[in-house]
Amino acid sequence: MAQEQQQSPLRREIVTGVPRGTRRRAPAHTPARSEISEQTTLGATYVRALMRSQLRAALWALAALVSLVGTLPLVFALSHDASGPLIWLALGLLVYPVMWIVARWYVTRAERNEAAFTGLVMDPADRA
Repeated sequence: MAQEQQQSPLRREIVTGVPRGTRRRAPAHTPARSEISEQTTLGATYVRALMRSQLRAALWALAALVSLVGTLPLVFALSHDASGPLIWLALGLLVYPVMWIVARWYVTRAERNEAAFTGLVMDPADRA
């Protein structure tokens, strides 16, 4: 009988499963994403805050364009030489870079607002 135990190989069993460190824990709070998708009051507040920050950035960009480019007719009216190089210089060389800088600032600000909003509504477990 001792020989029978030595002859039969021991059968190994392999148990598989999710490693303990990688199990996903339940969030400590309800993610804001569900608040938005369920259209709760809190979700509406989150979306309203994003819309206000985007509107604020748009109004700043519009105010900058109006104050910098919108004053050109006044500058042209005050200049005595209406056909001089000042008009062409202002229209050809100054307006477009100013518009590009304001537009670039607006796009950067809008992306920053959206990134902040996404960081707010994402579940901390999904960020990793």
